[in-house]
Amino acid sequence: MKTDRRAFLKVCGLAALGLGLKPAVDVFAREENGLLLPQAKTSTGKAALTAKKWAMVVDTTKCDGCNACQVACHAAHNVPHFEEEKIEVKWIWTEKGERIFFEQTAEAGAAKLRQLPLPVLCNQCDNPPCVKVCPTQATFKREDGIVMMDSHRCIGCRYCMVACPYGARSFNAVDPRHGLDMAKANPDFPTRTRGVVEKCNFCVDRLAKGNAPACVEACPKKALLFGDVEDPNSEVRKVLNSRFTIRRRPSLGTGPQIHYVVG
Repeated sequence: MKTDRRAFLKVCGLAALGLGLKPAVDVFAREENGLLLPQAKTSTGKAALTAKKWAMVVDTTKCDGCNACQVACHAAHNVPHFEEEKIEVKWIWTEKGERIFFEQTAEAGAAKLRQLPLPVLCNQCDNPPCVKVCPTQATFKREDGIVMMDSHRCIGCRYCMVACPYGARSFNAVDPRHGLDMAKANPDFPTRTRGVVEKCNFCVDRLAKGNAPACVEACPKKALLFGDVEDPNSEVRKVLNSRFTIRRRPSLGTGPQIHYVVG
C-alpha cells in the first residue's frame, strides 16, 4: 500500500526518536491497513507477546469490584476523567451484572449475578459491527483479533458508537487534556484530541514490549486472565474448557472475546 503523508511523517518521527533518545521499539515499522505499527521485536530485546486470537477471562467468583483495573488502565493510556456523565471517557469500567447480562440474568437462579459489580470493556469481537460502519477505516481488526482505533483517521461521525451493542466506545466531546493532570500523564502513550472516538485496545503497546495488559497486571485478586484462546495450552483456553462461562449478548453474532466465569 502506498505510504501517505501522515505515514511518512510518522516514520520520520520514529526515526528521530529511535536514533536520538531512548527507543521504545525498533526504528522501522511494518504497515497494516495503511497504518504504521511497531515491529514485534523491541529495542530491549524482550520478545513481544503474540497470539492467533487474544481473549480475556473475567472470573466473577474472584472479582470484588475494587476498580484497580480501571485505575491502572486509565493511567497507562491517559484516559481523561470528567465528572459529567455525558462527556465521560472510559476504556474499562464497572457495571452490575443485571445491566450487562440482561439476557442471562432474566433466567431463574441468576440473582447473585445480577448484583455483582463486574469490569466491562471492549469485547474485541470476532465480527465487529463497528468496523463495518466506519467510513474512514479508523477502526479495524488485526489478525490477532484486536479491534483497533486510529484517532488520526477518525472524523468523529460516531457511527461506530451507534453500531457497538456493548457501549464500549467513548467520544471526546471536549479536549481530553482538560481531564488530565498533564504532569502525571504517561509520556509513552499519546493523548487524543477533541472530536475523536477511543476505546480499549487490549494494551497493544504493552504487548509489543512483552507485557500483559495493564488491567490484568493490576488486579489484586487475579480475576483477569489474558491469553491466546486458540492455544490449547494457554491458561485462558484451559479455563474455558473447565469452567462455566458466559459472554455478553452472544445471540447478536458478534463473537465477543471477553468471557465471564460464573461457575
